[in-house]
Amino acid sequence: MQDLATEIGVSRATLFRWVGGRDELLTEVLWSLAEPTLRDAVATASGKGGAKLAGALESFTATLLATDYFATFLQREPERALRVLTTRAGSLQGRMTTAMQELLEEHLDAATLPMDPPDMAYLLVRVVETFLYTDMITGERADPAKVGQAIAALLRD
Repeated sequence: MQDLATEIGVSRATLFRWVGGRDELLTEVLWSLAEPTLRDAVATASGKGGAKLAGALESFTATLLATDYFATFLQREPERALRVLTTRAGSLQGRMTTAMQELLEEHLDAATLPMDPPDMAYLLVRVVETFLYTDMITGERADPAKVGQAIAALLRD
């Protein structure tokens, strides 16, 4: 935070007033990158309904895994990354869940969902997280195709 404050020409205290703390700043930066990536994945995914969302979320996961900034963050600070990305410590998971619910409402009939939209949205976020961070959780290699497979199974329409 001190290096960033120096670079932008403000005191560390001012930077903390502006952004809260390091976790909050990380959350804002990560969301500013994740949100357009998700939007682009949905826009370019083929198909419709559950198949479209499965393909979009597989693509979203693959894109995240392929980006240097994300891989570096996960590698350098795995505990902080999991805390900021997957818990209420940051607002990223809530934002992802809201975005997921909006996608469900836009692309599927709520009556066809096996759960209420808010619960289904949370489940889909957790599916993405499970396969996105599998190397940190189980030590196995992350596989975006598993995201697509799992979500396709959940969202059969």
